[in-house]
Amino acid sequence: MPSSLSIQLANLDETRAFGKRLAASLRVGDCVFLLGDLGAGKTSLARGVIEALTGEADAPSPTYTIAQTYDTQAGEELIHADLYRIEDAAEIDELGLEEAFDFAIILIEWPDRLGAAAPPDRLELDIRHEEGDDAGKRHLRVTGRGKWESRVDDL
Repeated sequence: MPSSLSIQLANLDETRAFGKRLAASLRVGDCVFLLGDLGAGKTSLARGVIEALTGEADAPSPTYTIAQTYDTQAGEELIHADLYRIEDAAEIDELGLEEAFDFAIILIEWPDRLGAAAPPDRLELDIRHEEGDDAGKRHLRVTGRGKWESRVDDL
């Protein structure tokens, strides 16, 4: 059964800060799904992870490149993918994400586009705006699946 927890984030700065904290728990073979509507903060959270692991403070959104690859300070590979523009499962194959699940840390926005290629071991971060809040508060639902079930409580 998946393990989960809820976190309140006051604004995008806190969302990015959570990404930095999360980075300390990530290792090769980890896959993080970033879920939520447009503008929810998925890319901000990913930028926090990227900054913490690579030192890159202003990482571009991979909306148009689809996938952006980084080398971490520890010499590992980090892939940030945005699958929003993917329309066909064959495009997923071309990206090589399935192979990368074994040798990289992967952050995936719009992971629903993966379909059957979604790895069973993953951390799902579902970011939602607080209802009726104009100040930018967000609700983050953290769910661990597979090997992540025992790691969620450490976040």
